[in-house]
Amino acid sequence: MSLIDQLKEQMKVAMRAKQKVRLGTIRMALAAIKQIEVDTRESLNDEQAVAVLTKMVKQRRDSIAQYAAAGRDDLASVETEEIQVLGEFLPQPLTEEEIVALVEASIVEMGASSMADMGKVMGSLKPKVMGRADMAAIGAMIRAKLK
Repeated sequence: MSLIDQLKEQMKVAMRAKQKVRLGTIRMALAAIKQIEVDTRESLNDEQAVAVLTKMVKQRRDSIAQYAAAGRDDLASVETEEIQVLGEFLPQPLTEEEIVALVEASIVEMGASSMADMGKVMGSLKPKVMGRADMAAIGAMIRAKLK
């Protein structure tokens, strides 16, 4: 079953169970996916849908930081719940050891030796870690290894 089909099925389950936050989050995710499909005039595959969900999680993490700085813990808790719901549909996150191994293998594979090669390494890693790791953290790790 595709990710979009899973989202639609879980939306029905959330409706029947009257889970408002879960239902709202899933509807928001489906709407974001549908918007991209309408804009590009093509159906998204699972990899592209994961990218949309990953972007939504990142936006919520940014919002949580802003809400916490403003002392709005009530809004931050709503965003946290939404992250938990979205996380159910994302692939399992990579462990720190797995990330380090992937980064090192990619550096060797690309023959990277300086910061000028960072883009090549990031490009080779992105499809492998999409939705499973924070690209900013991976970028920092690559930067540290290529200095």
